[in-house]
Amino acid sequence: MSRTGQHAGVAAILLTSVLWGTTGTAATFAPGAGPLAIGAAALGVGGLLQAAIALPALRRSRRALRTHAGLVAAGAVAVAVYPLTFYSSMHLGGVAIGTVVSLASAPLASGLLELVLERKPLSRWWMLAASLGVLGSTLLCLSRAGGSEVSATDTAAGIGLGLVAGATYALYSWVVHRLMGHGVGRAASMGAVFGAGGALLLPVLAVTGAPLLASAQSFAVAAYMALVPMFLGYFLFGVGLTRVRPSTATTLTLTEPAVAAVLAVVVVGERLTAAGWTGLAVIAAALVVLALAPANVGDHRPTATGQAPLVQAPPVQAPPLEALPVQAPPYEASAGRASAGGTPDGRP
Repeated sequence: MSRTGQHAGVAAILLTSVLWGTTGTAATFAPGAGPLAIGAAALGVGGLLQAAIALPALRRSRRALRTHAGLVAAGAVAVAVYPLTFYSSMHLGGVAIGTVVSLASAPLASGLLELVLERKPLSRWWMLAASLGVLGSTLLCLSRAGGSEVSATDTAAGIGLGLVAGATYALYSWVVHRLMGHGVGRAASMGAVFGAGGALLLPVLAVTGAPLLASAQSFAVAAYMALVPMFLGYFLFGVGLTRVRPSTATTLTLTEPAVAAVLAVVVVGERLTAAGWTGLAVIAAALVVLALAPANVGDHRPTATGQAPLVQAPPVQAPPLEALPVQAPPYEASAGRASAGGTPDGRP
């Protein structure tokens, strides 16, 4: 793939990260909603919208999708599990731990998926960028951890749920990319996986979503989360996945907590410590590494088994979420202030 195409994919995923990074700040305007409600509304409704705009493509690709029904099912389950575990990780372990574990583990899980399932070696460029991204996210999120009082049990549960969130995020990214490699178009791949995942989240939304209907403001927050970060964000994420490997995509989305931290400072009025600003600088360095990486880092060449390249389709088309609810009121992404009775407070 050309450097221009790779850069276009990088730009699409970076824009996705910016959109995902707004969710924490947006959610502070609906303090009564819990993590399950926010997650189910955002990705449930957003996923169904992905399927709705992809209906023509889904019809054209129905035979190929049936052939790869197992992949679609795995991706759909991952889409449904991701927001529930991600936001619950924030709620139980606090934003610092939840964000670090969930977002920082995703690119590592993605790289391992490619290595184990596709036998694709990880480039030194990717390993350097992933290491910098994980380090930066850790510094950024842990810089805001002071003052929280989270029990050891809740911390352990938060870490466990964060690892599940990171793994499912990597899995659905890999599944969509794999479907496109099998000749299923971007719209059909995204529509099938996210539409089915969204449908699985509807029962959760029905049970937990009442607070989102309690006021016009809460409803507006839910609508924004579903339409902008989730619907538009995952559309762009799919566009990016046609041009870069899933491991690169998930590494790029480590910018999500950085965006959330800046919004927390600018909009919410929080302050970052020296460690936090250092974390932002390290994340920026990770992006520079990916930008300077040779164009073939994002390509998919046949494996030793003769498997066809994963990305052959023409460019186009196109899953968190940002750090959100923590305990009590404010759900602030990536870094947050301590709220009364809550802990201080990544999405596509």
